[in-house]
Amino acid sequence: MSQNTLKVHDLNEDAEFDENGVEAFDEKALSEEEPSDNDLAEEELLSQGATQRVLDATQLYLGEIGYSPLLTAEEEVYFARRALRGDVASRRRMIESNLRLVVKIARRYGNRGLALLDLIEEGNLGLIRAVEKFDPERGFRFSTYATWWIRQTIERAIMNQTRTIRLPIHIVKELNVYLRTARELSHKLDHEPSAEEIAEQLDKPVDDVSRMLRLNERITSVDTPLGGDSEKALLDILADEKENGPEDTTQDDDMKQSIVKWLFELNAK
Repeated sequence: MSQNTLKVHDLNEDAEFDENGVEAFDEKALSEEEPSDNDLAEEELLSQGATQRVLDATQLYLGEIGYSPLLTAEEEVYFARRALRGDVASRRRMIESNLRLVVKIARRYGNRGLALLDLIEEGNLGLIRAVEKFDPERGFRFSTYATWWIRQTIERAIMNQTRTIRLPIHIVKELNVYLRTARELSHKLDHEPSAEEIAEQLDKPVDDVSRMLRLNERITSVDTPLGGDSEKALLDILADEKENGPEDTTQDDDMKQSIVKWLFELNAK
């Protein structure tokens, strides 16, 4: 792969922020994302490819939260209005009725650096935030509105907890533009787009695109196992730039032997 052909990660690629670093609520995106009732009522189990350990933990969590029926549109409006007036029971009912929605969304973010239950925990924070901010008079289903908040909190957690170096919000916003464009081009071109192709699409300098995309590269610990049958870590195969190589050591030994030989050949004077 050439230096300018970059692997694109989907991390936090859809999050948007305003100039103050606050998530920008996109009503158009919400209307396009609204899940169907059948989608929300699907079985709350992990896919067959999940490990048994994760499956057991998830089933345990689902057992703990219990089964609370989904709210109808009329019930959402009723409980949301009461929650806005400070009714704790209505607020709790809205949260409990949508905990399974959090599990469903969290499953989409597997293999991003956080365990499933951690993703669910972050998603629950987004759900609580959605209950606090939801305005039933705007005409949206709560599940649609909550989906947006759940996704944002999960994606923010992935970004913050899996990055060794945290990026400012305005940099993340700009990086997301490049990542989204790269993803679109990869589908269109059927290969990972180069920095030149992304720059042409966005009408940006290639150097700027390359510099921004490098911010999305992951830092790997030197203790990371190499994998496969090897028991070595990355540290074991990295060269020590301060230590002389075998050719330098041989040259130094030859020099020492020559100096000793010359000293013995000198006369007493």
